[in-house]
Formats: sequence, structure tokens, C-alpha cells
Amino acid sequence: MNSHKRITAKTVRQICGDVSDMWIWRRLNEPESGFPKPVYIGRRRFWREAEILEWLDGQSAQVA
Repeated sequence: MNSHKRITAKTVRQICGDVSDMWIWRRLNEPESGFPKPVYIGRRRFWREAEILEWLDGQSAQVA
């Protein structure tokens, strides 16, 4: 995995289980969620794939 790979909001939604844009918005506006912040290029949002996967791993560890 390329730790610097940038992914779009669409890809983030798919990785997180086909969630909506509203779900992402809520995570971004809940500081306690720890959801990774995007980088804006123009008007588009991009996330580091490694940060999203790390966040997801942390969520499954909290549930277990």
C-alpha cells in the first residue's frame, strides 16, 4: 500500500461501507470521532488512504 496515495470522497464512502456524504460530514464535525481530515485541491476533497484504513482499524478495535 502506498502511504501517500490520495483517494476521493467516493472511494472513502466505499471503503467505509458505502456510507453517504452526510455520514462523512458527521464524522468530520464530531472531533471525538478522530476521523481523518481531507486535503482540498480546488473544490475536491482527498484523503490519504493509509489514514482512512488506520481509522477503520481503530474503530474495529474499539468494538471488540
